[in-house]
Amino acid sequence: MQRTLGIIKPDAFAAGHAGPILARITAEGFRIVGLKKLTLSAEQAGAFYHVHRGKGFFDDLTGFMSSGPCVVMALEATEAISGWRRLMGATNPADAAPGSLRQEFGTSLGRNAVHGSDADDTAAFEIGFFFSGLELL
Repeated sequence: MQRTLGIIKPDAFAAGHAGPILARITAEGFRIVGLKKLTLSAEQAGAFYHVHRGKGFFDDLTGFMSSGPCVVMALEATEAISGWRRLMGATNPADAAPGSLRQEFGTSLGRNAVHGSDADDTAAFEIGFFFSGLELL
């Protein structure tokens, strides 16, 4: 089994899509082993997205991610990282496959509804950023 981090971003949460997204996650065979609703501060968003510091979109990204509540999830499945990325769809909702979460719930490249880890080391950092080991069931 493999774990990955998923986030239902502020845009999707504000639009009332958290429930349908969570339902899709479980229907696709993921086990939710950690779940929190929270609002990131700008500093926390900056620490989470530290790999993008210095890029032109960093301030917009961290401002958006700290603009309202989001749902963070530790997901578990066989090949969880690739499976979650497939379910999310392409970063730009306009390019995302039909039926993917970003195609269905995303509205733009910057407001694309969900986030997911892209590799084992990224997943380990991202899950550890939001969850202690005792919080993962």
